[in-house]
Amino acid sequence: MWYLCVFYHRLLDFRKPEFESLAHLFGAFGDNRSSHDSVLQWRLPKDHHPNSPFHFVHLPSEELARKLANRSILVKGIYELWGEGNDYEELEEAVKSYPDERKLPYLGSETTFKITVDSFGKVLSLQQQNQRIEGLSFIPFKGRVNLKNPDHNFWLMETDAHETNNGLPPVVQRRIFFGREVGGADRKFIPMYQLKTRNYLGPTSMDAEMAFLMANQAQAAPGKLVYDPFVGTGSILVSAAHFGAMTMGADIDIRVVLDGRGPDCNVWSNFKQYGLPMPVGLLRADNNLPPWRPGLKEVFDAIICDPPYGVRAGGRKSGGRKLLKGIIGPYTVPDDKRADHIPSTAAYTLVECVHDLLDLAARMLVMNGRLVFFYPVLREDGSAENHFPEHPCFKLVATSEQMLSSRYSRVLLTMVKTSLYTEELALAAKIKHLEFKENHLKWLEDGTLHSSVFSPSDAESGDSKVSRESKPKYRGKYV
Repeated sequence: MWYLCVFYHRLLDFRKPEFESLAHLFGAFGDNRSSHDSVLQWRLPKDHHPNSPFHFVHLPSEELARKLANRSILVKGIYELWGEGNDYEELEEAVKSYPDERKLPYLGSETTFKITVDSFGKVLSLQQQNQRIEGLSFIPFKGRVNLKNPDHNFWLMETDAHETNNGLPPVVQRRIFFGREVGGADRKFIPMYQLKTRNYLGPTSMDAEMAFLMANQAQAAPGKLVYDPFVGTGSILVSAAHFGAMTMGADIDIRVVLDGRGPDCNVWSNFKQYGLPMPVGLLRADNNLPPWRPGLKEVFDAIICDPPYGVRAGGRKSGGRKLLKGIIGPYTVPDDKRADHIPSTAAYTLVECVHDLLDLAARMLVMNGRLVFFYPVLREDGSAENHFPEHPCFKLVATSEQMLSSRYSRVLLTMVKTSLYTEELALAAKIKHLEFKENHLKWLEDGTLHSSVFSPSDAESGDSKVSRESKPKYRGKYV
């Protein structure tokens, strides 16, 4: 059945990938484990821009639609559409022609109901809202009105014709929708998790909304084990734990995983703050030299992380400059100094980091497990580079760009493990990595994004400025 899905107008590239990931989680395509190749059917309302918050989606059941709406971060609501039109006369005709067997069960005298009026691209006064509700008198409601806890919630949604000058996607013609709410998003928990109220923070702590989106992309759920190899202050694992997943993390900085800023200000205290189950474990581990014993495979259901790419913080790996350059040889820390010893580290480029991350995920993820991580891109001529790291064990199922400035953005990559890890595939992955490094990572030869993002650029010339400003911009792309 076709439903009207209304998104929040923000993080536009993340909306459908999150929805598709949750549809797979809730079994929209059956129990087939290879269903990651399946996608939902979508279509746009008449005269609507692809970035419009209004989309039609085909779902197998109302129960699934309700689950998707209740779990999603970016879905405002999913509705059984009773009618639509360019004006209220056309809307009335459409609603009257909608089958009575679909309408009458929700209009009976034993039910309670509420009508909510919403608009996109304009603000309706209370008087205008009441006038529009009174205009629905042609619908034979027999039940009682209950504004606090109704049995059924009906929505009247209206868009107005507008151009691009108000920062919204253009709508060629006015459109009005009326339907019954099947499920609505509950975003009340997001303010509770906001970073400004978080007990333990760092310079790279992931924003709460984005962390929940990443957890949804990874299909975090009860019974699943989620791993973050760059755990930091634990923001991503907190979101996974909120959805019931077991969590485990690692970081190269022993101070982070051991005690943070004290016994009451560390990663563990963040979980305690929200009453979440504690992580299975936090390891002091190096992504470049993983601690797992040889032969250990397929442990984690999902790996979610934000690798260090050198803007707020650069990556580090074990060794130190003298050790890596061969000036000194490997050494053993004396027993009497191990308690407070902090191992030496050296710079860890994004090129190495991503290769090691893909190799780790190929080994340690279960089949059909998900790897979700951010990858930075420089923006040239207003568009992001569309070449991303690859691995023979993975299929890239979603890319979602978050614009951070006119110079660079980051793309959330969602990969699904489709092949078992073998030494032959590991060799093929190494070759792919070297080809990718040679062809698409020349801008990362210095190891970080920092110099590329903050150095002066000839791109600020008049011609490029004009071309950049001439491109349409929508507020939702930048938040």
